[in-house]
Amino acid sequence: MKQFFKFTFASALGFLITFVVVILILFGIISSTLSFTDSKTVLVPEGSVLKMELDYPINDRGEATPNFTDFSSLMSKPIGLIDILENIDKAKQDKKIEGIYLDLTNIQTGMASLQEIRNALKDFKESGKFVISYAENYTQKSYYLASVADSVLLHPEGNFGFKGINAEIMFYKNLLDKIDVEVQVIRHGNFKSAVEPFVMDHMSEANREQTSTFINSMWGEVVSAISESRGISAKELNNLADKLKVTKADEALKHDFVDDLLYKDEVYSYYKERLNKDKTEDLSFVSLKKYQDAIVEELRETVPKHKIAVIFAQGPIQSGEGDSRMSIGSGKMSRQIRKVRKDSTIDAVVLRVTSPGGSALASDVIWRETILTADKKPFIVSMGDVAASGGYYISCGADSIFASPTTLTGSIGVFGIIPNMQGLLNEKLGITFDNVKTNENAGYISVNRPLTDYERKVLKDNVEDTYNTFTQKVAKGRDMSVENVDDVGQGRVWSGVDAKKNGLVDQYGGLMAAIKAAAEKAGVEDDYRLIKYPEKKQPLEAFIDELTGRKKSMAIEKELGPFYSYYKYLKAIYQMEGPQARLPYEINIY
Repeated sequence: MKQFFKFTFASALGFLITFVVVILILFGIISSTLSFTDSKTVLVPEGSVLKMELDYPINDRGEATPNFTDFSSLMSKPIGLIDILENIDKAKQDKKIEGIYLDLTNIQTGMASLQEIRNALKDFKESGKFVISYAENYTQKSYYLASVADSVLLHPEGNFGFKGINAEIMFYKNLLDKIDVEVQVIRHGNFKSAVEPFVMDHMSEANREQTSTFINSMWGEVVSAISESRGISAKELNNLADKLKVTKADEALKHDFVDDLLYKDEVYSYYKERLNKDKTEDLSFVSLKKYQDAIVEELRETVPKHKIAVIFAQGPIQSGEGDSRMSIGSGKMSRQIRKVRKDSTIDAVVLRVTSPGGSALASDVIWRETILTADKKPFIVSMGDVAASGGYYISCGADSIFASPTTLTGSIGVFGIIPNMQGLLNEKLGITFDNVKTNENAGYISVNRPLTDYERKVLKDNVEDTYNTFTQKVAKGRDMSVENVDDVGQGRVWSGVDAKKNGLVDQYGGLMAAIKAAAEKAGVEDDYRLIKYPEKKQPLEAFIDELTGRKKSMAIEKELGPFYSYYKYLKAIYQMEGPQARLPYEINIY
């Protein structure tokens, strides 16, 4: 027996030592990889062109922590919207950068983010430097961005998308009917349409009205921008879109959407002519990712004394810690806001909100920290592609709210969804339930049976109380009457244009405009640097998080591709707890 324990102990000790050695080796590899990617300074040659390829999902901020489930991500730092905007501004001041080359085919981001990038490129051109765009195909989104360029080039056999905006919603009611599942809905808000896909097979008139209003507002922004840049009247643009007159390269050239049709080798020759280079000379392109690490002599100064905190709130809102890339956890987000409020070295705070909302309770937890912070120091909200429902809840206490004209916001309304799966379980699957209870309503709430009249009343009261709380806090934050908030509330979604008209936002502008406003309000506009939150984790901490499952893998997102948004939406529905302040449904705008 002694020999048994001796060998058992020896084997266990050997396994433990091997495990520790493997971990140390892995950490060594990871650390060396990260040091290679994070610390290498890029030298930019004279006469260079900044090449911007935007063929990936653009989040407000690149990954705050390394993703060890995707080794390729360790070799290059992901680029977020704020990185793109900062680098365009840096290139504007960099004497070694002659211009920007937009390599565009497909863009995976929302209209408000595109509008921010487009405005930054427009500002870049004021330096006298050029912007040239080239693509094998232009989608409607990529062309909207490309149209700001001095020259728009297209492959001779390329396709072109210009057709107007379509908003499409997927409805699940008929599927639920087939499997005998009833969705029980309690809501406040004539326009609170988040529940429609579960109880209808088409849009309600109220939903159709609000959707038509905001997509027409967005389209108006697109048409106006293209008209200004390309010198084509809005009437003509709409006529071409109606008739699908611009779908091919030769049609795009004929109607002045593009300036020339060129193959890739001809594009390089085009650049050489633009840069006055000999045909035998090489072109110097520097990618956006590499340019992040470039040192610009014109910007070499002492470290600014003052700090502005930029806190990124992206994704659905839920209780707990959440995930910095996929969701907003009330615990983590409120702790982050509290931290910058108590930090005496931080002069102002910008909260960047890109969220369709979520849990009303979690939103309220975050809201409390925002108003406490606004009492202590300048607090500005910058809205991204969408900042609606719970996303608006956590924004309404700010000193000032900035939004792009194409931002989707508002949706001030509340709902609750309780599935009744009795038919599926009893009739389809043959599963039955029985119970005993100590009190009359001890079984509140169950998905195995329909709600009782009393349970429905209790839920209705909870939803009404939550809506009243929501509207009162918006009224206080926006200096409006509760009646006025209710008029623009009722769950209705607004574009940034209409939200500004009805008082839900203060100014048009993207993230950089909000940061500038925060600096001005703090009186530090000429001397500040940005401190970004959530803070980047150390490599070992991030690695351990993934080993223990605290950091979600991107594998599902990569595997599902364009269908990932549906997975994310259904998962959010599954995780719902309590009354919801959430944007209506999953809507595809293209």
